[in-house]
Amino acid sequence: MGETDPVFEVGKTQATIINKQEAPLEETEMKVLLELSGSGDIYKDRAPLDLVTVLDVSGSMNAEDRIGNLKIAMQFLIHKLSPIDRLSVVVFSSDSTRLFPLRHITNESQLEIIETINALRSHGATNMAAGLKTGIQVLEDRRLYYGRVGAIMLMSDGDQSLRFGDARNVQVDNFAVHTFGLGSDARSEVLQVIAERSKGGTFSDVRNQNDLTKAFSQCLGGLLTVVVQDLNLTLTQVDDESKIKNVSAGNYPTISNTNNDSVTISFGELYNNEVRMVMVDLLLPKVDSKRSPDFLHVTYTYSADKRKRPFEAPRLTATVTKTATGKEVPKMILEKNRLKTLNSVKEARALADNRELERAKDKVDEAKNSLVGVKDVDDPKQVIKTLMYDLEQLSGFVKSQKEYEEKGRPYAMSFETSHERQRYAARGDVDAVRAFATPRMDAYLEQAKEFEKDPTKPPPSVEDDVKQEIKQEILDNPRIPYYIKLAFQVGESIGHASNTSTRRT
Repeated sequence: MGETDPVFEVGKTQATIINKQEAPLEETEMKVLLELSGSGDIYKDRAPLDLVTVLDVSGSMNAEDRIGNLKIAMQFLIHKLSPIDRLSVVVFSSDSTRLFPLRHITNESQLEIIETINALRSHGATNMAAGLKTGIQVLEDRRLYYGRVGAIMLMSDGDQSLRFGDARNVQVDNFAVHTFGLGSDARSEVLQVIAERSKGGTFSDVRNQNDLTKAFSQCLGGLLTVVVQDLNLTLTQVDDESKIKNVSAGNYPTISNTNNDSVTISFGELYNNEVRMVMVDLLLPKVDSKRSPDFLHVTYTYSADKRKRPFEAPRLTATVTKTATGKEVPKMILEKNRLKTLNSVKEARALADNRELERAKDKVDEAKNSLVGVKDVDDPKQVIKTLMYDLEQLSGFVKSQKEYEEKGRPYAMSFETSHERQRYAARGDVDAVRAFATPRMDAYLEQAKEFEKDPTKPPPSVEDDVKQEIKQEILDNPRIPYYIKLAFQVGESIGHASNTSTRRT
């Protein structure tokens, strides 16, 4: 971010407007990149979670001990929830069963739910539609829901039994449904559609069943850090100074007003440290002399508290000096290439679905080559490196139709939903693919690895996670003097030693 990019700390968000600082006098096209991120106080602003897990326990879950991996993943999830959170568990095979209504996670309920999960046995067909309907019903029947985040995590390892109905026809647009395809037989086409039609959901391709705990941990790392709900961003052109031609915001709902001079994007929920990028294409009119007009107004609202009272940010403005051709800024270059790569992957998947594998591979390789020239751009989040990794994986998955259908299609679909949502979704090597991951997700990935080694040792509580983040913020803050940081670390060490001594006695 350059010195000229205005940054606004407003409420629980941080907004940045990025654009060229100069433009020619004649009529010209102008791109503006808006960056909106969650920056609430995670200690007090985190919304309580109402989570429904909808789990496939059909006969195919016996293969490769998938049911065993599911039990470990669920144990990790249950341990991470706090007393302010509620969990409901739904399982489905030939029919669906709600094992638990929404329950607050206490020591007692935690043990009871884990005991029930460990007793699960796989059997029957795959009535995914019934399972999803039951999960939706749990959230719709809530009496206490103000200020709470409602979400579903749906996991399946196979094809749905269509004689029971198609899960893609279940209405899911009121809640986020995060779907997980386990193994190579999972129907990615179905799971992706469910996630895309939901309110902010993602599709994770968990080809290796041993990675299920990691995939669950990444989703949970977001859901346990929601600081903004009902986020709506409105962009308004300035009369006689600009005209909005196009807005790129992924597949979030976008509405233009009757005069077509403003566009509103509904993002829904925003995790702490999660970022939404919006690319705006405008047309600036010809002017006769040098001037510095406002050409875009930006406002946004979100629910400010448990009663969902709206918070409205003050209007932000994008300005440009009409005098000469300005130099494009690095973040703009990175975002343009990300969107271009996303479109290339969509085109490649369409070709492969049509059994045109050579053309699909050419499309992927073309996208890889186009990124080579932007490797030198300032890229602290390694956007280009991550895109190159994804393209390398996809290029290897289009060598045969069978390999594409088992590996390439699910991988591409997960890539697409992740980049459309600008939200993390697991695929391939979870350690290598970190696009849109937040610091909490990074921490949970390491915790999941340790838990997989020894499921009898519970991971840190969510309260411990928050304390660790606050500590790290203090140590990383360059404005805090070194001697204060040193005193803080000494105090931490003394406290740890005291606790250890107390436990021994």
